[in-house]
Amino acid sequence: QGNLLQSGGGLVQAGGSLSLACSASGAPFYINAIGWFRQAPGKEREGVSCISSSDGSTYYADSVKGRFTITRDNAKNTVYLQMNSLKPEDTAVYYCATDGYCGSSWSPLSAVYEYDYWGQGTQVTVSS
Repeated sequence: QGNLLQSGGGLVQAGGSLSLACSASGAPFYINAIGWFRQAPGKEREGVSCISSSDGSTYYADSVKGRFTITRDNAKNTVYLQMNSLKPEDTAVYYCATDGYCGSSWSPLSAVYEYDYWGQGTQVTVSS
């Protein structure tokens, strides 16, 4: 699959927005599902969102539904996570990953174990 390179993130006040990007070298992104995950200090890594390879269907954890949007640009081999109305509890290291499941049975908890290739992680900090 190749390497995943993440960009974006940073520090923002509550209510603000940030965008993350995940780019890949090697095989085209569109042949595999892409997932975004996060890990807050002292907590387990959890799924945030995913976008399928077959039809571009998207799935979100309840905690981010309506605030985060995942999109993909196949021409750029890049997947984005637009994060709006950010809350302090969104503070975490965010990871993208590929070669996993993204479908109607996608679960934020089990998805962590279903993806094989991971980005390096990027910090998102939301201040109150």
